[in-house]
Amino acid sequence: MFTGIVEGIGEVKSIRRLGAEAVCILRAPPFFSDCHPGESIAVDGVCLTITEIKGELFTLDISAETLNRSTLGKLKQGDMINLERALKLSDRLSGHLVSGHVDGTGIIEKIERFQRSWIIHISLDQSLSRYLIDKGSIAVDGISLTINRCTQTSFDVTIIPQTVHNTTLYQKEVGGRVNIEIDLISKYIEKFFLNDRTSISKEKPSRIDRDMLIRYGFGESSGNF
Repeated sequence: MFTGIVEGIGEVKSIRRLGAEAVCILRAPPFFSDCHPGESIAVDGVCLTITEIKGELFTLDISAETLNRSTLGKLKQGDMINLERALKLSDRLSGHLVSGHVDGTGIIEKIERFQRSWIIHISLDQSLSRYLIDKGSIAVDGISLTINRCTQTSFDVTIIPQTVHNTTLYQKEVGGRVNIEIDLISKYIEKFFLNDRTSISKEKPSRIDRDMLIRYGFGESSGNF
């Protein structure tokens, strides 16, 4: 589990295809020296397992599913990547809960300068956009960001200078692909309601009804209906 707060930038030293899978060797910042083989690390938002460490060089296996679903399938020697170590339960949760299980990719459609910050417009498939809400959380290349606005096919986020200078976003260009991880809470909510609909179809009573919502403060007086 991660927070989406990128800790450092690494460099791909080599990536070798092994059939449908791959092995990547990257150089991590010196303060990643507390990592050990078998631990998880987020690489551009993708949770990978460290298989070997030699000084600042980390070896990681990449599965076929990960290569197909994320931008890691396009990695090449010399690429710079965002890195984050796994979350400790004693750490502050500065971003949001990020699993490192990338849902898919988006395309940067436009980059605008706004005073000291940048606004990035990203398009994505409707199978992912249905989970987005204005002011909700999203992870882009492993970076925890807040959605300004979203449509059925896109969303935009504001990038402050601190984020630009400490991640690989400064390298991104219009047309480039980025890894997208949807806020996992929204996916659990969808699953919950889909299961509830299944129970209704089997003539079982719904676990959610108007009386229950009112009882928990979602009544007309609260402005939620």
